[in-house]
Amino acid sequence: MEQVPILKIGQTLFVSIQIDLQDESVLRLQDDLSNELAVTGAHGVIIDITAVEIVDSFIGRMLSTIGSISRLFDAETVIVGMRPAVAITLTELGLSLSGVRTALNAEKGLEILNGKT
Repeated sequence: MEQVPILKIGQTLFVSIQIDLQDESVLRLQDDLSNELAVTGAHGVIIDITAVEIVDSFIGRMLSTIGSISRLFDAETVIVGMRPAVAITLTELGLSLSGVRTALNAEKGLEILNGKT
């Protein structure tokens, strides 16, 4: 099973998903990100899903759960690079990703986390 890398840039954890998401990889990402938040004390998480072409209800729920976990560690989560097809699918599944902000790209996501938007 491939691991999704988590990079720390300043007070932000940057996650770039470049693999096909399977249930196991999303659960591992959730655990890895929780551990990184606890160790680093980061105040923001950017999850880049530019390469993600398809999501199902489980993956959508887990993205929302990651946002909830981040809030427990006093960090805000921004999902960036969402494709229109992914947004449509999440909407059709009735998933709103509550507690997670979205931005067009990583630059805009950093602006949100730095309070410029």
